[in-house]
Amino acid sequence: MLETVVQSGSLVKSQQIGEAELTPRERRRELLQQYRSKPLVFLERYHTCLKPQHLTAFEHVSSDPRAQHYSKVIQRRAAGNTDRTRVRNHRYAALRALQREGHYFSEEQMRKREPLLYEHYIGQYLTDEEVLERSKEAMLDGGAGAEGCTGGLASLLLNSYDERLIQDRLQQEQEREDEVEEEEEDDDEGWYWFDMKTEQKTWEPNSEEKSLLREEFVSQMHQRFLDGKDQDFNYSEVDENPDYDNLDIVNRDEEEKYFDEDEEEEEEEEECMAE
Repeated sequence: MLETVVQSGSLVKSQQIGEAELTPRERRRELLQQYRSKPLVFLERYHTCLKPQHLTAFEHVSSDPRAQHYSKVIQRRAAGNTDRTRVRNHRYAALRALQREGHYFSEEQMRKREPLLYEHYIGQYLTDEEVLERSKEAMLDGGAGAEGCTGGLASLLLNSYDERLIQDRLQQEQEREDEVEEEEEDDDEGWYWFDMKTEQKTWEPNSEEKSLLREEFVSQMHQRFLDGKDQDFNYSEVDENPDYDNLDIVNRDEEEKYFDEDEEEEEEEEECMAE
Protein backbone atom coordinates (compact mmCIF):
# COMPACT_ATOMS: atom_id res chain seq x y z
CA MET A 1 0.00 0.00 0.00
CA LEU A 2 2.73 2.45 0.97
CA GLU A 3 4.67 1.63 -2.18
CA THR A 4 1.62 2.39 -4.31
CA VAL A 5 1.35 5.86 -2.79
CA VAL A 6 5.09 6.42 -3.16
CA GLN A 7 4.98 5.46 -6.85
CA SER A 8 1.98 7.74 -7.47
CA GLY A 9 4.10 10.82 -6.82
CA SER A 10 1.58 12.27 -4.37
CA LEU A 11 2.79 14.97 -2.02
CA VAL A 12 3.38 13.35 1.37
CA LYS A 13 4.92 16.22 3.28
CA SER A 14 5.03 20.01 2.96
CA GLN A 15 8.54 21.27 2.28
CA GLN A 16 10.22 24.65 2.13
CA ILE A 17 11.50 26.10 -1.14
CA GLY A 18 15.00 24.82 -1.77
CA GLU A 19 14.63 21.92 0.64
CA ALA A 20 15.93 18.61 -0.69
CA GLU A 21 13.28 16.32 -2.12
CA LEU A 22 12.43 13.29 -0.04
CA THR A 23 13.96 10.00 -1.11
CA PRO A 24 11.62 7.01 -1.68
CA ARG A 25 12.78 5.57 1.64
CA GLU A 26 12.00 8.82 3.45
CA ARG A 27 8.59 8.99 1.74
CA ARG A 28 7.77 5.46 2.89
CA ARG A 29 8.81 6.29 6.44
CA GLU A 30 6.68 9.46 6.44
CA LEU A 31 3.68 7.60 5.03
CA LEU A 32 3.99 4.83 7.59
CA GLN A 33 4.01 7.37 10.39
CA GLN A 34 0.93 9.09 8.97
CA TYR A 35 -0.91 5.79 8.61
CA ARG A 36 -0.14 4.65 12.13
CA SER A 37 -1.01 7.94 13.78
CA LYS A 38 -4.09 8.94 11.75
CA PRO A 39 -5.38 6.12 9.49
CA LEU A 40 -8.59 7.96 8.58
CA VAL A 41 -6.69 11.07 7.52
CA PHE A 42 -4.35 8.82 5.53
CA LEU A 43 -7.33 7.20 3.78
CA GLU A 44 -8.91 10.56 3.00
CA ARG A 45 -5.67 12.06 1.69
CA TYR A 46 -4.48 9.18 -0.49
CA HIS A 47 -7.69 7.37 -1.45
CA THR A 48 -7.21 8.27 -5.14
CA CYS A 49 -4.05 6.14 -5.15
CA LEU A 50 -5.44 3.15 -3.28
CA LYS A 51 -7.01 -0.03 -4.64
CA PRO A 52 -9.63 -2.38 -3.16
CA GLN A 53 -6.98 -4.82 -1.95
CA HIS A 54 -5.56 -2.06 0.28
CA LEU A 55 -8.81 -1.63 2.22
CA THR A 56 -7.95 -4.45 4.62
CA ALA A 57 -5.43 -2.07 6.19
CA PHE A 58 -8.37 0.04 7.41
CA GLU A 59 -10.57 -2.70 8.84
CA HIS A 60 -9.84 -1.48 12.36
CA VAL A 61 -11.58 1.84 11.52
CA SER A 62 -14.22 0.42 9.14
CA SER A 63 -17.08 1.44 11.45
CA ASP A 64 -16.28 5.11 10.91
CA PRO A 65 -18.54 6.77 8.26
CA ARG A 66 -15.52 8.40 6.63
CA ALA A 67 -13.83 5.03 6.16
CA GLN A 68 -17.04 3.59 4.72
CA HIS A 69 -17.38 6.52 2.33
CA TYR A 70 -13.84 6.36 0.93
CA SER A 71 -13.97 2.56 0.75
CA LYS A 72 -17.00 2.86 -1.54
CA VAL A 73 -15.26 5.53 -3.62
CA ILE A 74 -12.24 3.24 -4.12
CA GLN A 75 -14.41 0.25 -5.02
CA ARG A 76 -16.55 2.24 -7.47
CA ARG A 77 -13.48 3.63 -9.19
CA ALA A 78 -11.98 0.16 -9.53
CA ALA A 79 -15.26 -1.18 -10.94
CA GLY A 80 -15.40 1.74 -13.39
CA ASN A 81 -11.84 1.06 -14.55
CA THR A 82 -12.73 -2.58 -15.07
CA ASP A 83 -15.78 -1.64 -17.16
CA ARG A 84 -13.74 0.78 -19.29
CA THR A 85 -11.07 -1.85 -19.86
CA ARG A 86 -13.68 -4.43 -20.89
CA VAL A 87 -15.29 -1.97 -23.34
CA ARG A 88 -11.91 -1.12 -24.81
CA ASN A 89 -11.05 -4.78 -25.25
CA HIS A 90 -14.41 -5.47 -26.88
CA ARG A 91 -13.98 -2.59 -29.32
CA TYR A 92 -10.42 -3.58 -30.12
CA ALA A 93 -11.55 -7.14 -30.83
CA ALA A 94 -14.38 -5.78 -33.02
CA LEU A 95 -11.94 -3.52 -34.85
CA ARG A 96 -9.67 -6.47 -35.65
CA ALA A 97 -12.66 -8.49 -36.85
CA LEU A 98 -13.83 -5.62 -39.06
CA GLN A 99 -10.34 -5.23 -40.47
CA ARG A 100 -10.30 -8.90 -41.45
CA GLU A 101 -13.80 -8.62 -42.95
CA GLY A 102 -12.55 -5.72 -45.07
CA HIS A 103 -15.74 -3.79 -45.86
CA TYR A 104 -16.21 -1.45 -42.89
CA PHE A 105 -12.65 -0.14 -43.04
CA SER A 106 -12.39 -0.05 -46.81
CA GLU A 107 -11.31 3.33 -48.15
CA GLU A 108 -14.70 4.04 -49.66
CA GLN A 109 -16.62 3.25 -46.48
CA MET A 110 -14.27 5.39 -44.38
CA ARG A 111 -14.66 8.19 -46.91
CA LYS A 112 -18.45 7.98 -46.52
CA ARG A 113 -18.18 8.29 -42.74
CA GLU A 114 -15.64 11.13 -42.67
CA PRO A 115 -15.50 12.87 -46.06
CA LEU A 116 -13.72 16.00 -44.83
CA LEU A 117 -11.03 14.06 -42.98
CA TYR A 118 -10.57 11.93 -46.10
CA GLU A 119 -10.33 15.03 -48.28
CA HIS A 120 -7.64 16.56 -46.06
CA TYR A 121 -5.44 13.47 -46.00
CA ILE A 122 -6.13 11.78 -49.35
CA GLY A 123 -8.79 13.25 -51.61
CA GLN A 124 -7.22 16.61 -52.42
CA TYR A 125 -4.00 14.94 -53.58
CA LEU A 126 -5.54 12.35 -55.95
CA THR A 127 -4.84 12.55 -59.67
CA ASP A 128 -7.67 12.31 -62.19
CA GLU A 129 -6.68 8.68 -62.86
CA GLU A 130 -6.77 7.87 -59.14
CA VAL A 131 -10.20 9.48 -58.78
CA LEU A 132 -11.47 7.33 -61.66
CA GLU A 133 -9.98 4.23 -60.08
CA ARG A 134 -11.61 5.13 -56.78
CA SER A 135 -14.98 5.37 -58.52
CA LYS A 136 -14.54 1.91 -60.03
CA GLU A 137 -13.62 0.44 -56.66
CA ALA A 138 -16.62 2.16 -55.08
CA MET A 139 -18.90 0.50 -57.62
CA LEU A 140 -17.39 -2.89 -56.84
CA ASP A 141 -17.65 -2.20 -53.11
CA GLY A 142 -21.29 -1.12 -53.40
CA GLY A 143 -22.16 -3.89 -55.81
CA ALA A 144 -21.02 -6.74 -53.58
CA GLY A 145 -23.75 -9.33 -53.63
CA ALA A 146 -25.55 -7.84 -56.67
CA GLU A 147 -26.68 -10.37 -59.27
CA GLY A 148 -27.26 -9.94 -62.97
CA CYS A 149 -27.82 -6.75 -64.93
CA THR A 150 -30.58 -5.54 -62.66
CA GLY A 151 -28.27 -5.78 -59.67
CA GLY A 152 -25.52 -3.99 -61.58
CA LEU A 153 -27.85 -1.16 -62.57
CA ALA A 154 -29.17 -0.89 -59.03
CA SER A 155 -25.61 -0.79 -57.75
CA LEU A 156 -24.71 1.99 -60.20
CA LEU A 157 -27.71 4.08 -59.15
CA LEU A 158 -27.01 3.49 -55.48
CA ASN A 159 -23.36 4.42 -55.95
CA SER A 160 -24.34 7.69 -57.67
CA TYR A 161 -26.75 8.48 -54.85
CA ASP A 162 -24.09 7.73 -52.22
CA GLU A 163 -21.59 9.93 -54.03
CA ARG A 164 -24.05 12.82 -54.04
CA LEU A 165 -24.58 12.38 -50.29
CA ILE A 166 -20.84 12.36 -49.70
CA GLN A 167 -20.33 15.53 -51.72
CA ASP A 168 -23.20 17.30 -49.93
CA ARG A 169 -21.82 16.37 -46.53
CA LEU A 170 -18.31 17.33 -47.59
CA GLN A 171 -19.54 20.76 -48.67
CA GLN A 172 -21.35 21.28 -45.38
CA GLU A 173 -18.32 20.29 -43.33
CA GLN A 174 -16.04 22.50 -45.43
CA GLU A 175 -18.36 25.46 -44.91
CA ARG A 176 -18.29 24.91 -41.15
CA GLU A 177 -14.52 24.62 -41.22
CA ASP A 178 -14.22 27.84 -43.25
CA GLU A 179 -16.37 29.65 -40.68
CA VAL A 180 -14.07 28.49 -37.89
CA GLU A 181 -10.98 29.55 -39.84
CA GLU A 182 -12.47 32.98 -40.49
CA GLU A 183 -12.98 33.43 -36.76
CA GLU A 184 -9.39 32.35 -36.11
CA GLU A 185 -8.11 34.82 -38.68
CA ASP A 186 -9.65 37.58 -36.58
CA ASP A 187 -7.41 36.58 -33.67
CA ASP A 188 -3.76 37.56 -33.22
CA GLU A 189 -2.62 34.38 -34.95
CA GLY A 190 -4.79 34.96 -38.00
CA TRP A 191 -1.88 35.44 -40.37
CA TYR A 192 -0.35 32.16 -39.16
CA TRP A 193 -3.51 30.20 -40.05
CA PHE A 194 -3.73 31.98 -43.40
CA ASP A 195 -0.14 31.04 -44.24
CA MET A 196 -0.71 27.43 -43.17
CA LYS A 197 -3.81 27.13 -45.33
CA THR A 198 -2.06 28.67 -48.33
CA GLU A 199 0.95 26.40 -47.90
CA GLN A 200 -1.29 23.34 -47.69
CA LYS A 201 -2.97 24.22 -50.98
CA THR A 202 0.34 24.63 -52.84
CA TRP A 203 2.09 21.57 -51.35
CA GLU A 204 2.18 18.46 -53.52
CA PRO A 205 3.23 15.30 -51.65
CA ASN A 206 5.31 12.63 -53.36
CA SER A 207 4.29 8.97 -53.39
CA GLU A 208 5.98 8.22 -50.06
CA GLU A 209 4.32 11.20 -48.40
CA LYS A 210 0.95 10.18 -49.84
CA SER A 211 1.43 6.75 -48.32
CA LEU A 212 2.15 8.28 -44.92
CA LEU A 213 -0.92 10.51 -45.18
CA ARG A 214 -3.05 7.50 -46.03
CA GLU A 215 -1.69 5.60 -43.03
CA GLU A 216 -2.45 8.55 -40.77
CA PHE A 217 -6.01 8.75 -42.11
CA VAL A 218 -6.59 5.04 -41.46
CA SER A 219 -5.06 5.35 -37.99
CA GLN A 220 -7.40 8.21 -37.12
CA MET A 221 -10.39 6.25 -38.38
CA HIS A 222 -9.39 3.31 -36.19
CA GLN A 223 -9.06 5.63 -33.19
CA ARG A 224 -12.45 7.18 -33.88
CA PHE A 225 -13.98 3.73 -33.85
CA LEU A 226 -12.31 2.84 -30.54
CA ASP A 227 -13.41 6.17 -29.04
CA GLY A 228 -17.03 5.49 -29.96
CA LYS A 229 -17.29 8.33 -32.48
CA ASP A 230 -18.72 6.40 -35.44
CA GLN A 231 -22.25 7.74 -35.16
CA ASP A 232 -23.98 5.08 -37.27
CA PHE A 233 -22.30 2.15 -35.55
CA ASN A 234 -24.28 0.32 -32.85
CA TYR A 235 -21.66 0.11 -30.10
CA SER A 236 -24.05 -1.67 -27.73
CA GLU A 237 -23.70 -4.77 -29.91
CA VAL A 238 -19.98 -4.72 -29.10
CA ASP A 239 -19.66 -3.14 -25.66
CA GLU A 240 -22.32 -5.38 -24.08
CA ASN A 241 -21.58 -8.53 -26.05
CA PRO A 242 -19.92 -11.23 -23.89
CA ASP A 243 -18.84 -13.09 -27.04
CA TYR A 244 -16.05 -10.57 -27.46
CA ASP A 245 -14.58 -11.64 -24.11
CA ASN A 246 -13.49 -14.93 -25.66
CA LEU A 247 -12.19 -13.76 -29.02
CA ASP A 248 -8.62 -14.73 -29.80
CA ILE A 249 -6.87 -11.41 -30.42
CA VAL A 250 -3.84 -12.01 -32.61
CA ASN A 251 -1.43 -9.77 -30.73
CA ARG A 252 -2.32 -9.17 -27.08
CA ASP A 253 0.87 -7.15 -26.49
CA GLU A 254 -0.17 -4.76 -29.27
CA GLU A 255 -3.54 -4.21 -27.58
CA GLU A 256 -1.97 -3.53 -24.18
CA LYS A 257 0.47 -1.08 -25.72
CA TYR A 258 -2.38 0.61 -27.60
CA PHE A 259 -4.20 1.39 -24.38
CA ASP A 260 -1.26 2.12 -22.04
CA GLU A 261 -1.27 5.84 -22.88
CA ASP A 262 -5.02 6.19 -22.29
CA GLU A 263 -4.77 4.52 -18.88
CA GLU A 264 -1.88 6.78 -17.89
CA GLU A 265 -3.91 9.85 -18.92
CA GLU A 266 -6.88 8.68 -16.83
CA GLU A 267 -4.65 8.16 -13.79
CA GLU A 268 -3.15 11.63 -14.22
CA GLU A 269 -6.65 13.15 -14.47
CA GLU A 270 -7.70 11.41 -11.25
CA GLU A 271 -4.61 12.69 -9.44
CA CYS A 272 -5.24 16.23 -10.67
CA MET A 273 -8.84 16.05 -9.49
CA ALA A 274 -7.65 14.89 -6.09
CA GLU A 275 -5.27 17.82 -5.79
